[in-house]
Amino acid sequence: MPSESQIPIASQAASKRFATRLALFYAALFGMMGTHLPFFTVWLKAVGIDAFWIGIITAVPPVTRFTVLPLVTGFAERRQMLRGAIIVTGFATALGFLVMGTRQLPLLVLLVYAVTCCLWTPMVPLTDAYALRGVRLYGLNYGPLRLWGSAAFVAGALVCGLLVDVIAAKNLIWVIASVAALSALVGLGLQPLGQPRAAQPAVQGARALLRDRGFLAIIVTSALIQSSHSAYYIFASIAWQQAGFGGLTIAGLWALGVLAEIALFALSPRFTLPPSLLVVISALCAVARWVITAQDPPIAVLAVVQLLHGLTFGLTQVGIMGLMVRHVPGHVMARGQGYLAACSGIVAGLTSILSGLVYAQFGQGVYYMMAAMAASGALVMWLARTGLADHPHSEASGG
Repeated sequence: MPSESQIPIASQAASKRFATRLALFYAALFGMMGTHLPFFTVWLKAVGIDAFWIGIITAVPPVTRFTVLPLVTGFAERRQMLRGAIIVTGFATALGFLVMGTRQLPLLVLLVYAVTCCLWTPMVPLTDAYALRGVRLYGLNYGPLRLWGSAAFVAGALVCGLLVDVIAAKNLIWVIASVAALSALVGLGLQPLGQPRAAQPAVQGARALLRDRGFLAIIVTSALIQSSHSAYYIFASIAWQQAGFGGLTIAGLWALGVLAEIALFALSPRFTLPPSLLVVISALCAVARWVITAQDPPIAVLAVVQLLHGLTFGLTQVGIMGLMVRHVPGHVMARGQGYLAACSGIVAGLTSILSGLVYAQFGQGVYYMMAAMAASGALVMWLARTGLADHPHSEASGG
């Protein structure tokens, strides 16, 4: 990528403006997720929805990721309205949560949530596609832009956690809806990146992606490594609580992982290895992390292992996005992100189900399955690395 000194002053100004506005939007977008993920189910319970319906309602987002999401990203690209789609889905998401706050019957909440998720879950791949086009256009680095999302996720969760002690749990939906509305408003500031390529080559390119072994290796590897975190996301807090850790200790362990992730994103511009090797390294770190976690280590060891989250999640994200920006043509980046999210959704959903079955029988032994998944991801990327290096796409395109 070109250095700042090689970019005209006018372009430098546009580059900084793009980076600032995108960082703010990532922060708003993931800040909303930080309020939703820990506390949406708390609201559901507070308004009288029982565990059976909560299970059904919370299953909606993963389903939309591999069904509706690719259709939305494809539609946005065909209509040449990537930035517009981000804005529209942002306001639709805020409206959906506002309407949801007025419903309390389980079936109505499910229906409103399902419609909302159809437009909410595509927001991250749409934003990543927009970000990677800007990264390519301005010669930026993805990691320092994305880190603001991780930081805001933590901030959103902490703020909402404090509010739990101040407001009634049945009012938490208004906090989620308010942050969603803020995200939509910040999205208005995203700047256009210029005119995208013609729609017909985009269609041809999108179909070609699914016949491209290199691209398939990218999305399969990402799905395997990131989905190897499933048991951690689902059962870590439960296992730590059973081990006698207090709430503050558990929160601290989670925070260590996210802080390591933020640090990784901040340092990522200094990385000089090819993205494919970064992904292999991240996968091998995940193997080590899950094997150690399976041993039910003491708190001191566990704290160190939690710092590996920066490598197992953050480095995977940086490496995969690096491969996407190099391997996927800009005019089909949105659909490429949609396929990536869909593949991850399918694998993560299946892994979550299997994790529940294995955890019920073997407890912490479930992490051996996670280690095997990460090792499989390392193998796929290692075998595909040469082909990925031989066929880069370096053209810039708007969107």
